[in-house]
Amino acid sequence: MGKLHEVADGVWVRQSAWVWSNSVVVRGEEGLILIDPGIDGADLNALADDIDGLGLPVVAGFATHPHWDHLLWHARFGDVPRYATRAAAHIAGQARERAQAMAAQSASGVPLDLIALVTPLSSEGGSVPGEIIEHQAHAVGHAAVLLADRGVLLSGDMLSDVLIPLFDMRQDDQVGAFETALDRLDEASRHVEVVVPGHGAVAEGSEVAARIAADRAYVDAVRRGEDPTDVRLGPHAEWLLVPHRSNLEQARGGQLPPGGPDGPAGSAP
Repeated sequence: MGKLHEVADGVWVRQSAWVWSNSVVVRGEEGLILIDPGIDGADLNALADDIDGLGLPVVAGFATHPHWDHLLWHARFGDVPRYATRAAAHIAGQARERAQAMAAQSASGVPLDLIALVTPLSSEGGSVPGEIIEHQAHAVGHAAVLLADRGVLLSGDMLSDVLIPLFDMRQDDQVGAFETALDRLDEASRHVEVVVPGHGAVAEGSEVAARIAADRAYVDAVRRGEDPTDVRLGPHAEWLLVPHRSNLEQARGGQLPPGGPDGPAGSAP
């Protein structure tokens, strides 16, 4: 949908058409770190072209969580270490074949052999700059990346203006997990002016607090068993009604209804 856009010093974002997916490039001390690149082959090639224009090598990759659309890679990015949290890397390894099948079904031209080749990030962070904020909302081992020195929070599949909170149906008490995650992201957001979600528009200034408030209001309503008043739900996004009903079912202690979202490396973004 566009070329790399610099949202802060040494932090670039490129958005794809598929569910408004954001690829993030971060300049580190030794080169570039590529976070959640996507989504189809044409996007990955265009992203590689843009990276070539920066004149710095890619030295590492990072996946914020183990869903297929965040586990992609391209040979043009190089044979470099690719990381995720320990829990996310474990799930990604277990679900690699399913991730490949979902990518083949949902995107075109994706290098399937490079999907989900991630290893656990060390506690020191290695080549990935900033602070890793791990939680269990949306997916096992989900991580946000706080780049406090640049005023940026990379929130993964949280704090989106186009996606409601999407529960992981393979984990218990996602309401509680989201409440804990939002507390952590709220604390982190006090150090930033920019939030880059995995899907949707980049938030700046007062919009950062508004994103957190919107996710909190949604989760609060679901905990009460109520349908929230949320602009992300409506005729323009009917496909979100299925995961929304699944969220309500889990909050009420019920079972996942037919057609609900899959878990790690599944159909949900």
